[in-house]
Amino acid sequence: MATKENKAIGIDLGTTYSCVGVWLNDRVEIIPNDQGNRTTPSYVAFTDTERLIGDAAKNQVAMNPHNTVFDAKRLIGRRFTDPSVQSDMKLWPFKVVPGPGDKPMIVVTYKGEEKQFSAEEISSMVLVKMKETAESFLGYQIKNAVVTVPAYFNDSQRQATKDAGAISGLNVLRIINEPTAAAIAYGLDKKTSRRGEQNVLVFYLGGGTFDVSLLTIEEGIFEVKSTAGDTHLGGEDFDNRLVNHFTAEFRRKHKKDISGNARALRRLRTACERAKRTLSSTTQTTIEVDSLYEGIDFYATITRARFEELCMDLFVKCMEPVEKCLRDAKIDKSQVHEVVLVGGSTRIPKVQQLLQEFFNGKELCKSINPDEAVAYGAAVQAAILTGEGDEKVQDLLCLMSHL
Repeated sequence: MATKENKAIGIDLGTTYSCVGVWLNDRVEIIPNDQGNRTTPSYVAFTDTERLIGDAAKNQVAMNPHNTVFDAKRLIGRRFTDPSVQSDMKLWPFKVVPGPGDKPMIVVTYKGEEKQFSAEEISSMVLVKMKETAESFLGYQIKNAVVTVPAYFNDSQRQATKDAGAISGLNVLRIINEPTAAAIAYGLDKKTSRRGEQNVLVFYLGGGTFDVSLLTIEEGIFEVKSTAGDTHLGGEDFDNRLVNHFTAEFRRKHKKDISGNARALRRLRTACERAKRTLSSTTQTTIEVDSLYEGIDFYATITRARFEELCMDLFVKCMEPVEKCLRDAKIDKSQVHEVVLVGGSTRIPKVQQLLQEFFNGKELCKSINPDEAVAYGAAVQAAILTGEGDEKVQDLLCLMSHL
């Protein structure tokens, strides 16, 4: 039985949001932060007086755009000259410069001085926040964690994530793939209801990364057969489409260009993210931003159909890795038993519709909260590695060699 000394948590270190879970009283608890939220923005902000992490950082981003850092996962383990880093920099309000060995360094002003941080350092601050969230919930210190990464991450990105864990004071027991973690959560959810081998397609569309994985599950053994995806596609890209759409609308209506104003763009982006979420449950919504630019209030409506139009090429692009994944696993789509949705962006009805049509009308599996499934699986894995949990978890032990 795990003691408090070796208790381990599971952390989903996300591009835009992170989540932490722990095995407690024979089940996984997803742990709410100090704001009561079960996911925490992967944001770090630097001000004249303090450093803020999570909700507090994201909430003040419009007032302090140049010193609020997010998307560190898009930089971690990459070189400054990497084309994706170069294209991302155009969208970020914070400054990134080349450091030693072509490492991208984030430049901020903190307590009146210019400071540089690596992506590992920023990520470690988010990990500290998740660690502290767990500690205040459990009432004792935590040293061990399982941390997840996209299946697409290369060795450099995985190592850099491990380094972030070390900087945060965590002993990273294991780095596991996000889709594998989701499948572990799903395996517990659906405790081998079927006899024989199941083919499960995990469709993971998060804030900044997109992964499709084909796994087989047989008698508690999970095996990843193939993965495909795009390390550079996610909810933020849908937000960008809305931001561009409304920036153009503002220009048409008011003959003014807000594209150079970081604060106006950030406030617009926050409204766009909210609108996008609303459009998953309603067919029309309004965007209202008081005094968006030069005292002008911005008010506009957007329908779900228009949002789908703006993003349709991206939604269609999400289907290509599904085909590739099945090809690589040498499995026909008719042989897939379950299609599992993970990541907040899988709530978008059009994404679900395209996926369902691809699988000839098959019902999609939505029984797991898409925001929490990865942390859930990581927490199960953490319990296995520390010899915790009841038979339900220990039955999964044989999964270890197949991760």
